[in-house]
Amino acid sequence: MRMEFLRRTFWAATRQCGAAEGPCPESCQDSDLDCFVIDNNGFILISERPQEMGRFLGEVDGALMTQLLSMGVFSRVTMYDYQAMCKPPTHHHSASQPLVSPISALLTATRWLVNELLLLLLEWSAWGSWRGDSGAEAKAVFHHSHKHKKQDVLQPCDTTYPVFVHETAIRGANGVVECGSCQKTFMMQQIPSSNLLLLVTDPACDCSVFPPVLQEATEVKYNATVKCDKMRSRKLRRRPDACHAFHPEENAQDCGGTSDTSASLPLFLLPLGAWVLLPQLLR
Repeated sequence: MRMEFLRRTFWAATRQCGAAEGPCPESCQDSDLDCFVIDNNGFILISERPQEMGRFLGEVDGALMTQLLSMGVFSRVTMYDYQAMCKPPTHHHSASQPLVSPISALLTATRWLVNELLLLLLEWSAWGSWRGDSGAEAKAVFHHSHKHKKQDVLQPCDTTYPVFVHETAIRGANGVVECGSCQKTFMMQQIPSSNLLLLVTDPACDCSVFPPVLQEATEVKYNATVKCDKMRSRKLRRRPDACHAFHPEENAQDCGGTSDTSASLPLFLLPLGAWVLLPQLLR
């Protein structure tokens, strides 16, 4: 099912209040209502603005997510990532550049000189003068590859990041968010037989005074003692005690016979014959 079709179907369903009542006086497509369909982790599945779909609700509306957290509709859970990659810390204690050794300076100058020579060959070679566009294109490609060659060096680390989970005991809620000069009303209702929630808010009130609720990862800093204990507690991977190279129900004849493959003598002599006979045929 395409997302746009699901979106149109859902908006059409919100216009129907029931068989007896008929069409609703208000719907999510009205300009005075702002509707979201989110999952139980707070990610937007359906929104009136397509660029918001797939994003976390706290990034789009920090005020609403903050209010839902304070009401207990969502709970914050801290997760750990033991296979993350982080930038190593810099050890420069001043704004001045560290001292460069003469050997390092010589290598830098040599690298710069080689790069300039390659650019000169690309600009003034016969191939470049014959096809100027291709030479300019090769020069641009060289500059681009040289520019993006330097990448940030990362190292393994442990990080923590927040995850927000819906409390299933709360199926519906409503309230008001105080945003200084105005109030923002909202209503939340769980969609039956699913893990989805429908949020309806008032878009007229500007609640930009609330910061966004983000799911940014934070590196865990360990002291020397804890770091050594973690390294000692890691178990080394080892091979199994027994080798299971076959199975009683397996037929070995069904497997490939690559181990029995041998070189073919005619194919081995064919290049040699071509190398000997080809000069005689060209005479």
